[in-house]
Amino acid sequence: MALCASSVRYVRIYVIPSLCCAGVALPQAPCAVLGTTAQKGHLFICLFQVVHTHKPHFMALHCQEFGGKNYEASMSHVDKFVKELLSSDAMKDYNRARVYLDENYKSQEHFTALGSFYFLHESLKNIYQFDFKAKKYKKVTGKEIYSDTLESTPMLEKEKFPQDYFPECKWSRKGFIRTRWCITDCAFDLVNIHLFHDASNLIAWETSPSVYSGIRHKALGYVLDRIIDQRFEKVSYFVFGDFNFRLDAKAVVETLCAKATMQTIRAADTNEVVKLIFRESDNDRKVMLQLEKKLFDYFNQDVFRDNNGTALLEFDRELSVFKDRLYELDISFPPSYPYSEDSSQGKQYMNTRCPAWCDRILMSHSAKELILKVSMAGEGIPWQY
Repeated sequence: MALCASSVRYVRIYVIPSLCCAGVALPQAPCAVLGTTAQKGHLFICLFQVVHTHKPHFMALHCQEFGGKNYEASMSHVDKFVKELLSSDAMKDYNRARVYLDENYKSQEHFTALGSFYFLHESLKNIYQFDFKAKKYKKVTGKEIYSDTLESTPMLEKEKFPQDYFPECKWSRKGFIRTRWCITDCAFDLVNIHLFHDASNLIAWETSPSVYSGIRHKALGYVLDRIIDQRFEKVSYFVFGDFNFRLDAKAVVETLCAKATMQTIRAADTNEVVKLIFRESDNDRKVMLQLEKKLFDYFNQDVFRDNNGTALLEFDRELSVFKDRLYELDISFPPSYPYSEDSSQGKQYMNTRCPAWCDRILMSHSAKELILKVSMAGEGIPWQY
């Protein structure tokens, strides 16, 4: 089934705090399609606010590190969370749902800790999901939950990145889940993705671009090649999740600390650099930045929030490699990571990493053209991100 723009009614793309959200309008008159990506936080509250405010007809929620960092202890609560979400009063008008949870943490070879949720409003008619094994679409009815071993589920493709992509990590959970949908005559892929993080601020600071940026580049390129290979018909696609994109650390530090002097502290036994301290040349040599493996302590966090961090966007360079393959709306919000996990300090960044726009919504150029045609036709509302 080919993507058909003629039946599209309107488009809405936007972001809400701490959750990265994308909405795309596809056929059904009119039909709102919403996509959301999140790691953790007040999911119920945010999700219900989206439902109440925007009333989407098709809603996708992509989660990474589902079950949290202590997944062995937390995974037992996942089933309760899912059941409460599906049966909640706020979701009563969504009479069809598909939930895919990678819960099998005992399988090191396959475990990704990804969770993909799809909710269909009762007013949405004739929606189909693609069976990747049978290579045909099946009508979506009822509510179904799939967990544990997703490798045998034909309605999705799931892969964990090979270990040699990120050899520094003994057991990585990074990977992707892909589903394909069709509403009337419009087919599209939704890809839940989790790319590799920066394991050390000190290593990230050494080169520009960093070695970690190269690892993410390789993994994202692999995903894009997979979803447009010759096995299946090519359709428009939306990729949203935790890309772990970081600012160019070396360039950021050199800019923020342009007039500072650097002190290097080494381990006594190995002579390895364990800390960098940047001090002002005057002003009583005030400490501006302290950098360790898991410490990024800059004295003034306002620089990351002022004017939505616009001054730092020039250092957000990782996506530029894929400009011929992927499109993203202009960023108009502060860096989404790493906000404090203390609910009383929700607007503060943790002093662990340089703030960055890690959670993103990207789309193929054919997907961009689809919604752009609708926007230019004046049938919709302005794009928002």
